[in-house]
Amino acid sequence: MQFLWRSTSHFNLANLVTMANITAGLLATYFITQGNFTYAVILAWMGGAFDIVDGKIARKFNLSNEFGVQLDSFADFLSFVLVPTFFIFQSVYSELSGFPLIITSIASIYYVISGLRRLIQFNIHTDAGEVAKYFTGVPTPLGAILLWIVWLVSGFIGWIAVLILMLTIGALLNSKVKIPHL
Repeated sequence: MQFLWRSTSHFNLANLVTMANITAGLLATYFITQGNFTYAVILAWMGGAFDIVDGKIARKFNLSNEFGVQLDSFADFLSFVLVPTFFIFQSVYSELSGFPLIITSIASIYYVISGLRRLIQFNIHTDAGEVAKYFTGVPTPLGAILLWIVWLVSGFIGWIAVLILMLTIGALLNSKVKIPHL
């Protein structure tokens, strides 16, 4: 079991927790396809918890490595970009048709590409184990939280406002806004 504590291991403890995040994201996606939004939300938030824990474990036990950086970004893409976008698409936009469905589809694709671009850019400029004082642009976990808040109020604000907010959050992912690293 020493592989759990070696920074060179692809299956060290931090990376296994990241894989639990990926598992939660995949299961959330499955429950979204089944229309079981309650389980999907629970699993998405579990993925967020795993994301917090994996970083803390990696730093505390000096387990950071390049594989883990890439794995974490994949997990972030799944749990904080694809899952909330797909969730909003299925729960808010699914009843739309015609031009509104085309527009919401484009907005959803825009958000996914913005999140992916943000994560790739982050990986290009980050070294394993490095923690910056601030993020440039909204990090994908915060973007996901903002999308979850949008979903919570979607019944009161309607699909057009959801669309506008999704586009705004997508733009903020790659903005010059400085967000302190907690």
